[in-house]
Amino acid sequence: MAFQERFYCDVCGKEKGESGDWWLAWVDCYKAHDDAPEQPLLKLTRWERVLSHSAEVKHLCGAACAGTLMDRWMSAQHENQDESCATV
Repeated sequence: MAFQERFYCDVCGKEKGESGDWWLAWVDCYKAHDDAPEQPLLKLTRWERVLSHSAEVKHLCGAACAGTLMDRWMSAQHENQDESCATV
């Protein structure tokens, strides 16, 4: 019996199939210059198998769910401006 991996969209719960426009998102820290405080930076990239296994990465089934995740992240960042580099 072969092992079958399953991934689900972290926004809507849809299961990933063989096709589709899937994306990955995660938060990284960024400093504009040496004296600047660290700022959280939301990163988004197309699906990549190895990166999809990272615990920090969110799985997204398309542009609509990527937009929803970004909206939620931006709202959380606005509400908690003192929290640097918070996760998605």
